[in-house]
Amino acid sequence: MMKTINKNILLLIAVLFSLGILTQGCTKDDDDTETISTETEESTPTVSFKLTDTGQDVFYDDDGNEISSPSEGEDYYGQDAQFTGLASSYQDNGDGTVTDLNTGLMWQQTPDFERHNYYDAFDYVDGLEIGGYTDWRLPTIKELYSILYSNGSLDAAGTSSSQPYLNDEYFDFEYDEMMSFAGQYWSSTKYVKGGLQVDNIEGAFGFNFADGHIKSYETGLYFDGSEGVQDPGCFVRAIRGEENVYGVNEFVDNGDGTISDNATGLMWQQVDDGNSYDWKDALAYATQSELAGYTDWRLPNTKELQSIVDYDKTTFPAIDESFFTCTNSDSWFWTSTTQGDFKYTACYLAFGKAYSKDNSDATEYYDWHGAGAQRSDPKFGEVEDYLLESVNASDSLRIRNYVRMVRN
Repeated sequence: MMKTINKNILLLIAVLFSLGILTQGCTKDDDDTETISTETEESTPTVSFKLTDTGQDVFYDDDGNEISSPSEGEDYYGQDAQFTGLASSYQDNGDGTVTDLNTGLMWQQTPDFERHNYYDAFDYVDGLEIGGYTDWRLPTIKELYSILYSNGSLDAAGTSSSQPYLNDEYFDFEYDEMMSFAGQYWSSTKYVKGGLQVDNIEGAFGFNFADGHIKSYETGLYFDGSEGVQDPGCFVRAIRGEENVYGVNEFVDNGDGTISDNATGLMWQQVDDGNSYDWKDALAYATQSELAGYTDWRLPNTKELQSIVDYDKTTFPAIDESFFTCTNSDSWFWTSTTQGDFKYTACYLAFGKAYSKDNSDATEYYDWHGAGAQRSDPKFGEVEDYLLESVNASDSLRIRNYVRMVRN
């Protein structure tokens, strides 16, 4: 009898949490175990647009070597590890779900590790019941990217020493046995700028938790809605929580060449300077800027820069042009984040077309990944110095990319 009562009490508490009537606070005891406290408050929104830190805490040079923390004015100052943002915080609910304590979003802890066609993925999440909840859905690409962990790294020699771009203390993850690099998960966000490649294939964005990149994947249809070749598909990690909250910007033009996003608390450079830089020079340009009288500008990390991508815009560039100006519609913008698999590269966000070839033998580049993709480029040198190609893909390399500065 007592077990039944306790179970019912726990169920009631879980329901009150989901309604926002109860809130949770976690403290660490001396033995490092989490103690959960509850308190009654007025109902508050269950989802907020809080950008968490990428988790990158190591400094790198152009060659991908680990270095000590650079001082202000030194080479490589201003990279991701230099600035610590809001730390990720998760709660294992013990019922197959994980709650992000910063955003309020609840996640499926263990996927089925089966590939789903894009449209079949919606049916899959509609039929889920996990932890007693049935209102599961596909995450948007910004929601999916919110659980990125940038200290991931894929070891080509074997996955036993690999770290997914995901906190696997809370989220279960398995590498594909045949293609360890293929750990892509669907988002609900379609690529709306006219289709992929030359054949106008319809695409939808996904994030690859095995290799740490965003790209658009084939849905199985052409952009006009006609049926196309069925791709093997992507994996699914379902989410629940209020829609159209996380990732929704609230921009304000400050009238001094800067734009504030009230949703995240970040201030942005309104117009890029029109110049492209290698990574080290991009870091220096940002940290030495005095735009609008501020001296604490920096290069954004991947989560910060991805937060201002406009995935719903049907024209290039993928940014809200009523607030921002890209001097080149084909703009790729640097981030301060080193890419984990190839540490001599740094991540960029493509606000214009994200070019790649079908494979290393192909000669023509297409917008294969989609505007809004997150890829990586060598930090310095010449394009001919690098051969980042495989039988599956060959991204276009530029090495010199644009800068859009940010400050808190």
